[in-house]
Amino acid sequence: MKGITKKIRADLLIENCTQLLTCRKDAGDLIGLIENGYLAIAGEKIISVGTKEEVMALVDINGAEIIDGRGKSVAPGFVDAHTHLIFGGSRVKEYAARMITDDIETLERMGIKTGIMATVEMTRNSSEEALFFAASNRIKRMLHSGTTTVESKSGYGLSTPSEIKILEINKRLDKDLPMDVVSTFLGAHGWPKDISKERYMDMLVMDMIPYVAEEGLARFCDIWCDEGHFTAAESEKILKAAKSFGLQPKIHTDAYSYIGGSDLAAEMKMVSADHLNYTPKNVIRKLAEQGVPGVLLPAIDFAVKHPKPFEVRPMLDENLTIALATNCCPGCYVESMQFVMALACREHRMKAQEAIRAATLGGATALGLEGDRGSLEVNKLADIQIWDASQFEEVIYHIGGNIVEKVIKRGKVAFDNKMDF
Repeated sequence: MKGITKKIRADLLIENCTQLLTCRKDAGDLIGLIENGYLAIAGEKIISVGTKEEVMALVDINGAEIIDGRGKSVAPGFVDAHTHLIFGGSRVKEYAARMITDDIETLERMGIKTGIMATVEMTRNSSEEALFFAASNRIKRMLHSGTTTVESKSGYGLSTPSEIKILEINKRLDKDLPMDVVSTFLGAHGWPKDISKERYMDMLVMDMIPYVAEEGLARFCDIWCDEGHFTAAESEKILKAAKSFGLQPKIHTDAYSYIGGSDLAAEMKMVSADHLNYTPKNVIRKLAEQGVPGVLLPAIDFAVKHPKPFEVRPMLDENLTIALATNCCPGCYVESMQFVMALACREHRMKAQEAIRAATLGGATALGLEGDRGSLEVNKLADIQIWDASQFEEVIYHIGGNIVEKVIKRGKVAFDNKMDF
């Protein structure tokens, strides 16, 4: 009969959600809150989201799995857009000792190796299986706390074989685990002690970047642009070479100094600029105008007791797209985006709604993936978390806890806290 729309068959329905946070881009409240919301899934995709009346008018739930969202908050899965989660060994002794002293000579007398090069040595000496196993466990804990997509950088190899080993592990993690792992080549995290910076840059441009691109081992190329690391001119050379091979540019910049890395991010219209502790307001404006998201890392500011924690309000005032990320690494061993959000709100004065949006749609935007994830909208991936909380603010209130009850990844329940006890 004319005028009758054929309903779409759903595989899964989440009904009676006390609070449904869509986080859609045009949400005036930033989180797209729907009270008593419904969400239907078919296969990997969301097919309907809205009120009961809106969803049930379009969806056939005969035979569908039903999840009761009564008393729950439902949100997009977190998108963690900045991590270094493949590394060998541990720097726990260094971290604990630095609670008392940052004097390198004192730490050396204690027999404690420090910094990136200590991790490079341990990573080079670790087998691929050991690195894979350790990273798998980190990813599983991330999933259990609501993360459904994670970016993973290399950078603790600083040689062609070791960097490739890390990127190959990224590929295995993405294939074997119920989490999307987005791979980033960060060969320019530093340079080995036994060769010059100039020689290492030649290796990056002539050997590593072409191989990584040809083998499809990474989507992005990153670099650390800061005093004592790579200059803005050096960063431009490496990232333009990477771009010529199809790797999209990202940058660690303005973490401990302002030397022009964020200007370069705006000029090259990079996928993201990360850290931004020392970024001037006029450069923040340039980033916003060029559509370059800023990835902010509250946990590293906390872990190192940063002398200049990032200031988010000037960034939001300039309408810069913000992402929050864990920066999970040996010097900032944080796996929970919930903890990151709590820090962002308490230490950096973000609103709960701003933090939730930055941890979901913001993270997706900082990976160029906002077209298919980061918000709960029709035709996007069904990457969803269900919180055992009737008020969304609970996510920043349960400091150090985990309010996630279920995680749905690509339409399938990947974690159910109720079944783990």
